[in-house]
Parts: sequence; C-alpha cells; structure tokens
Amino acid sequence: MDVVWSGTWVAERLGVELAGDAGLSGMLGLALRRNPKRAHLLVSNVLGKHVPQLPSVVYAAGRDLGERARTLLGDAEARRAVVLGYAETATGLGHCVADGIGLAPYLHSTRRPVDGVRSAGGFEESHSHATSHLLLPEDPRLLTRDGPLVLVDDEFSTGNTVLNTIRALHELHPRERYVIVALVDMRSPQDQGRLADFAREIGARVDLITTASGTVSLPDGVLEKGQALVEEYEASALPTARREGGSVTRVDLGWPAGVPDGGRHGFVPGHRAALEAALPGMAERVAEALAAEPATGVTPPRRILVLGFEELMYAPLALGVALEARLRTDAAEATEVRYSTTTRSPVLAVDDPGYAIRSRLVFPAHDAPADGSGERYAYNVAGGGFDAIVLVVDSVADRPELHAPDGLLAQLAAHAPRVLLAVVPSYVPERATGRISRQVSEQASEQASRRIPERTSEYVPERPPMLPEPLRGPDFSSYAAEDVGWLLQDLSDVSLEAPTEEREEAIQSGGAHYAESLPVEYQPSPQYQELFRAALGTSAARIAQAVGTVTETVLAERSPRPVLVSLARAGTPVGVLMRRWAQHRHGLDLPHYAVSIVRGRGIDANALRWLAAHHDTADVVFVDGWTGKGAITRELADAVREFEESGGPVGFNPEIAVLADPGSCVRTYGTREDFLIPSACLNSTVSGLISRTVLRADLVGPDDFHGAKFYRELADGDVSLDFLDAVAARFDEVADAVDAQVKELLSADRAPTWEGWAAVERISEEYGIHDVNLVKPGVGETTRVLLRRVPWKILARAGAGADLDHVRLLAEQRGVPVEEVDELPYTCVGLIHPQFTRGATGTDGKAVAAK
Repeated sequence: MDVVWSGTWVAERLGVELAGDAGLSGMLGLALRRNPKRAHLLVSNVLGKHVPQLPSVVYAAGRDLGERARTLLGDAEARRAVVLGYAETATGLGHCVADGIGLAPYLHSTRRPVDGVRSAGGFEESHSHATSHLLLPEDPRLLTRDGPLVLVDDEFSTGNTVLNTIRALHELHPRERYVIVALVDMRSPQDQGRLADFAREIGARVDLITTASGTVSLPDGVLEKGQALVEEYEASALPTARREGGSVTRVDLGWPAGVPDGGRHGFVPGHRAALEAALPGMAERVAEALAAEPATGVTPPRRILVLGFEELMYAPLALGVALEARLRTDAAEATEVRYSTTTRSPVLAVDDPGYAIRSRLVFPAHDAPADGSGERYAYNVAGGGFDAIVLVVDSVADRPELHAPDGLLAQLAAHAPRVLLAVVPSYVPERATGRISRQVSEQASEQASRRIPERTSEYVPERPPMLPEPLRGPDFSSYAAEDVGWLLQDLSDVSLEAPTEEREEAIQSGGAHYAESLPVEYQPSPQYQELFRAALGTSAARIAQAVGTVTETVLAERSPRPVLVSLARAGTPVGVLMRRWAQHRHGLDLPHYAVSIVRGRGIDANALRWLAAHHDTADVVFVDGWTGKGAITRELADAVREFEESGGPVGFNPEIAVLADPGSCVRTYGTREDFLIPSACLNSTVSGLISRTVLRADLVGPDDFHGAKFYRELADGDVSLDFLDAVAARFDEVADAVDAQVKELLSADRAPTWEGWAAVERISEEYGIHDVNLVKPGVGETTRVLLRRVPWKILARAGAGADLDHVRLLAEQRGVPVEEVDELPYTCVGLIHPQFTRGATGTDGKAVAAK
C-alpha cells in the first residue's frame, strides 16, 4: 500500500511545490495556518511539535546535528561556544543540539517574561503567529562569551529571523564565528546568496548545518487562496468527536533539585549530567503509574503519548526517551511511546491522509501569559489512538485553567482513557541583588567563624539611606501628578542663574561644569511665541506619528508594560506623550519618571537605585527627545556599566528611545528626520516649568538626587500642556500611518550608523574648532545653542524651509551669522564660539563673528 505524502492536500489545492533532497518529503508535510503573514506551514515529522513521533527519533534528529557542529568547531571551540534555540518550536531541538555538542551551555529565547530577571535582548520573528522573543539568561555573561554562537531553528527559510538575531547580538558583543543549525534549509535561490554577503558585512565567519535542503515554490496569490481555504473549511468543520471522559492522575516525577526545567534561563553541562542521572528514576515512576490499573479496570496502555507544553519541549522529550527505553525492557508486550507538544500557533485541521494536521484540540491558555489569555492547540492527538497521555507542564502552567471543564486536561481525558499529569518545577533565577546580599552575608559569617579581619581591599557598598519619593505636580512642575514623577530634589529657592557669557567663559576655561549653574531663562518675544504656535500647528501630526511609532516599537520590543524614564528635561515631554499614547491606544497606565543625566558626570545613581527598588530594572526604558551627535547615548551606556560594576542593581538596558534620531545613534526612534520639534523652541515653558538639572557638590550630596528648579513665576507664559494637548489631539488621525511604519521598522535593519558623529568630527576640523563638544547638530541642539550658550555661527542646509524659521529669528536677535552649506546631513548645526571670552561678544551681548 502506497503511503500518501502529508503535503498532497495543500499542494493540489494551492499549487505549492516542495522540491529538494530525497528524504525531504519524509521530514516535512504541509498545512494551512490562520496567520495573515504566511499561509502555509511546513510541518516537521521529526520536531515533536505538531506530529506525534517516537521520542528517540526526535532526540536523534537534534543530537546528530549537534555532533556535526562539534566536529565542525572542534572540541576547543565547542567548549567556548553557546547554543541559542528559538521559541517556541525549536526550544527542544536547540537543547538536543547542545546535548550533541556536549560541552556548551544552552539558552533559548522565550515569550514569557519572568519577574526580576533582566532581559539581555530581544528580537522579532516576522512570519510567526507570536513574534516577540526575549533573552533572559540568569547570567548575562552567557551572551558575552568570546566563543562561537550556535543558533538553532527548525527551518532556515528566508533567514531573516536568524540573521537579524546575529546582527543584534553582534552589535552588543561582536564575535568571530557563528554557526546556524536547522533541520531543513528551505531558502529560495534569491536568499541563498545572502548568507555569504551577511558574513562579509559583519566581518565574521557564518556556517550552516542542516539535515536536508530544498525549496518551496509558492504561486501568485497563495496567501489569499490559503486564507480563503481556511475560512471555507473552518466554517464547515465539525467538532472533534469526544468519548466519555477518562481518568486524570497526578504523578510526582521527583525532578532533581536545582536543575532548570529547560533553557529559558540557561542550561549548562552540569545541569545535563544531573538530569541524565535522574531520568531513569522519573521514567520508572511514570511507568509504575501507567501500570497501576485504576478502579475502572482499564488494561495497561500500549500506545502512549508524552505531551509537552509550548516552550517546555526538552523536559518531556527527555522523559519520553527514558520512558521509551524503560518500556522496551518489558518483554510482555510491545508498547509504543510517541511525543509532541501543545502550541500557540493556530493551524487548520483537515482529516485527510494527505494533510499534515488531521485533528485539533482547542483549549484556553493556562500559564497567565503576559500578552493576555487566548486559545492554545494540540494537534494530531484526537484520533491518534492513544490509550494513555502523559501531560508534562511546568508549575507556572499548573493553574485552574488547566483543570477547567474546557481546559486541556478535560480535552485529553475525552480522547484517552488514562491521563497522567506530571508537573516540573518552574526554574526562576534568584534576583541579582538577592545573590549579592546572600554572598555578602555568607562571607561575613565565614569571616566571623574564622575570627579573621575583613579584607579592606574589598569594598561592599552599604545600603544607602531611604531615598525620597518622586516630586510631582502641581507642587513641582505644571504637569499633572500622574504624568511624571521627578526623581530630583527641589532647588527652587537657590540662586543658580548666571549670565550666558559668564557661564560660557567658565565652562570653556575649565573653571566650572555646565551643570553647576543655570542660564537665565530665555523670555520669548511675541514674534517668537507666534513662531512656536505656528510650528506646533504645522508639525503636531508629524510629532504624533513619531510618538506613536516610538511607543509601539518599545511595546513590541522592550516590554509589554515598560517603565518610562525620561532624561530631564528634553526627554520629559516626549515621555509624557508616550505615556498618553499607550493610554489612548491600549488602555495602559505606564509609570513615567524623569531623571538627570549630565555629560561627563553620568546619570543620577540614586535615581537608578530608587527605580531598582520599585520596579523591575528590565522594564525600564530610557527616553530622550532627540539625538544630536550621540554624546548622551554614549554617556548613558558608560554610566549604566559603571553603576553596575560599582555594585549597583543590575539589569538596566541603556538603549535610549527617542522621538527623532537624525544622528542615527539609536535603534528605537519615531523618525530619523531632522525637523523642528516645537518643544525644542523653548526652555522651561514647554517642559513643565522645570529648569535643566543641576549637579554641584555643595548642593547635591552622595545620597541625594540631582537638583532642578520649578519656575512658578513663569506660569503666565507656560505652554507645556498646550504642546501636549495639540499633539495628543492628532493621535487618532495618525494611527494607521503608525501601524504601517512600525510594521516596516520592526523588520528593518535599524542598527546605528553614527553618521552624525562622523559629520560633527568633520565640521569640527573644517571650521578649526577641534572640539566636538562645541558642535551641536540638528534643529533641537542648534536651538539650545541659541537659547543657552554663546553661539558663533549657524550652518543651515541649503534650501531648508520653515523648520528653520525660529532658528533664523533667534540668530538675528543674537547677531549670529547663518551660513548655508550643501550636503549637510542635518537640517542645521549650531557652532558654539571656540576660545570664548567675554570679549567675543559685544557690549550688547551679541556674538562677534570670527574675522
């Protein structure tokens, strides 16, 4: 009797063709998916996800790939390697590859955030049903090892997911070698040349190891035809036949203490040895539970399914392999063990031998997922002829929803007379701060017991005094209390203002730092105020789109419930607007704080300590208004690293989210255009009446927040809320444009090019300044030069229009020449007067042009 290929049904109806190695059709079938991004699904027969397979076959498929990777690398490099698998389908495969390599730790991406565990990164998978991947290693150094990175996925199709991952991780920690491992290589001829080009681009070696290769040919209109078929067959589908419910029994596996349930937080060779030692005993407990005849008198099962749970693939697979081996020793009668797992992915089921998914069980999610409850699926279980099912879940998933009348256990019991529930304890790493505290305590106890003096060369930071709560409006700032909490101290009663010329001379001579005083607040003329209002009316929709884009990018990539932390003060209006967008569009009430960062002095360490004490550091997203040359971007990265190295709480991601990134300095932005953001036109009167931040030793002690002033006396000219309301009023009209832009950005290469920094260095030399700190690129930074510093000249891109009206007006008022320049990467650049002395300005306070 001929065996029908399980891709025949789809191939005949959609014209999809599968071509390749001789064994390819035995490894893959085809199905249709309820997914607007890709209609077809390659269904692996050896992955253990959708199709129940012998556990030994599934394990061997991955382990063999791992052994090939070890041979390719050699033992010395294999010991330095890290293996990374992809959620959800390749978490088990990646673990098996790591077993085959034998010498390397393993980590898999996850879609499950874990409280208290820092995110070491994340990425998107464009065609997947659920796209966001998190990397949550217990030890962040796992991803910064210098050895090869081995990336494992079930299929290598376009290559986008894996290459985007490599690019993102390579930016954080470049390495010399990457190895991509997959069951099948299904790249199109157009995609096959990308791998070598990519390797040359990043300057690293990239190898590919697969079991089989081929191509999928998709005719025009296949997505629409596939969706139409899904709609047609789902509308006429009959409910899966159910029998009278079987018994459900819980079995205690005796999972070994300290062994993680998988690779979500890392799994090292020592864990592997402990698990392998415990597996025979766990398989024996399951075999005994299956052999014990219940009161119904059901005979011992002869066809058993070990069913895993979404990302929890390796633990049930390892148990299945051990159970398979255990039952082979029972010579009384042959018993068959199969293995598969539940999934998030919706796929059409058609009961036809030429279709890969013949049945589908639908049940509610039972692990309180961060992205909300929804349907989950188990395929090819109903009708599979199983007389016993061993369901393996982690303890996070052992919730009431699992045991509900419509839950997974009830669904399984309707299709098998015996169901065993085995719960693996969910491994949750200890918080880094908890480890430090405990280690310090243990060291102290050991020293006391040995009666030896403490080593003064090792400094253990004392716990700082209790930090105050954030300042809020209306007592501090004109913003509403819920808009922002200021992690600052109020210096409103301190005289800090100095004439601009005096400040500039002191700053450039090295006699003072710019953060030790404040400029006299610029009071805009009626003409300038009118310019502001005209600019706001013209650009409100443009700003609203940028706000929506950067907020949606943060929600997609960084955290579903981020803690917004704006860099006072230019970042604060943007943080308030991002908070308003999240509330308006998603009903989210995001916390928002403002903190101080000072060039050359770093970020307020006490503010970071306060944030770590009140929030998960992994959720913190730093926000700024715009990038110039990227100095603050670099300052923040250095400051966070130094803070953690000095014993501060770990887990802060220093990557900044900005409204505009004309300097190409960050990955998360609303736009990279250099245009007028009206909040840059003014000082405190568009920033909640708050000054720029102050850091001076006689005012800010080691346990204090940095300071700032609240200019209550300027309330009559305050337009802070006008700015917010004008932009927020345009949210609805830009929503579609935001969705389209975010979709494009999430799949794009957004790696910073730092082209702005290169331009600044060139300008600094061409104009004889020889100090990049005196070159301020972009509309926002140029405006600041004209409002706060002693400007020398303004460079304007030839043909720049209304975006520079306010710059030209300010330049005219201060007597500063505006020079048009071709091929300027920014709309404009402000140059601070080099070698400034008071003589560089006339008696009227205007700048003197260079001779």
